[in-house]
Amino acid sequence: MKIKQLLLFLSASFIGLGSAHSQSYSEKLGYPKDKKVVIFHVDDAGMSYESNQGTFQSLDFGIATSCSVMMPTPWAGNFMTQAKKKTGMDIGLHLVLTSEWKSYRWEPLAGKTLVPSLHDPEGSFWPTVEQVVQHGKPEEVYLELKAQVERALALGIRPSHLDSHMGTLFANEKFLEKYIQVGVEYGIPVMFPGGNNILLEESMTAPVIRKLKAEGKYKEGMEVPKPEILLQANAIGKKIWDLGLPVLDDLHTISGDWKPEQPNYTVQELGKHKVEQFKRALNMMEPGLAMIIIHSNEHSEFFHRISGSGNSRNADLLAMTDPDLKAFIEKEGIILTTWTEVLERRNKLKEN
Repeated sequence: MKIKQLLLFLSASFIGLGSAHSQSYSEKLGYPKDKKVVIFHVDDAGMSYESNQGTFQSLDFGIATSCSVMMPTPWAGNFMTQAKKKTGMDIGLHLVLTSEWKSYRWEPLAGKTLVPSLHDPEGSFWPTVEQVVQHGKPEEVYLELKAQVERALALGIRPSHLDSHMGTLFANEKFLEKYIQVGVEYGIPVMFPGGNNILLEESMTAPVIRKLKAEGKYKEGMEVPKPEILLQANAIGKKIWDLGLPVLDDLHTISGDWKPEQPNYTVQELGKHKVEQFKRALNMMEPGLAMIIIHSNEHSEFFHRISGSGNSRNADLLAMTDPDLKAFIEKEGIILTTWTEVLERRNKLKEN
């Protein structure tokens, strides 16, 4: 498909809201109709040594099946070097347009002179999604995304998929178009939930409900407005599918917000709490293909110098390697899969 035709096709994905699918994407891919198919996915590989170790341990010894690397970050090269020594790793790219930590920053791979709208006065990516949306130019976003893909290819890893750090690429229609365009051009799946989105709706409305509760404005069961991207998800998902790429039925994003109700708890207790929350999410999801995002870190006395999220990330690792969660998945007959397998199934459909 020529680039001009592709852009016209992508632009059409934002016209109309579409309708619910009668057939799930997992069923289209050949998975059993009544089965829940899950990708437990580790974000933020490459961000730190602890992130790399947590990612490897979640995949080697736990139930995680996939991961994605932040190519502009300081430990990305180390992760890729170690990953090439392993076989069968499902490694995607966590496409980066933000650099959110105050004293631990990273810069555009395309070069600051080529993508001036994407960096702050310090020369690093903007700290927040809102700032990227305010300043970023879509054509420069496209160049930076391609630079990150090319960096992975130069290191000898062909990405199994693409996704978006902090959801920046979903915060602007033009950014989303460029994200999909890059995926189509390289033949790499782009993470997008275009199905029932039961888990995604909870993930996206949870912060709104939390804010309303803090303000004393929330009443149990009250309706919370759906974000615009949820209303458009079915139509966009269909366009991505029609372009030849696989699509998710659902997406879960908020395990980093889970905390026990008690005021004081250990990391081990937080890990057990997350196990129960993952079970709840798996019970809630409908049959179909879902991706559940986690952030696994090995414990370290140093990670707090980057972020205060170390305990939560370490608890994700504990949950991924918890025998109880693995036993639950086996008992419920949940199928664990990878982006590599999903793409293979999608490509076979194109051949027939």
